Amino acid sequence: MHATIGDRLHVHGNAVGRADRTGEILEVRGPDGEPPYVVRFDDGHTGLIFPGPDAEVEARAARPGPGTAAMPRRRQGW
Repeated sequence: MHATIGDRLHVHGNAVGRADRTGEILEVRGPDGEPPYVVRFDDGHTGLIFPGPDAEVEARAARPGPGTAAMPRRRQGW
């Protein structure tokens, strides 16, 4: 897993009734964009995170900017 400052971290709920968590990566403390990350979650909590297999990074460039519409994704293959 690799990330840069400003990317979004999505941690999927790993138990029934447990909500997904999303936050902004504020610091990358590992070499070459690797964990751990300091993340500010949408609920205001900030913490040092070592993401597990239930997490994914959304690159800052992959998100639409303000005032722009997201482009529909086209599936490749049959």
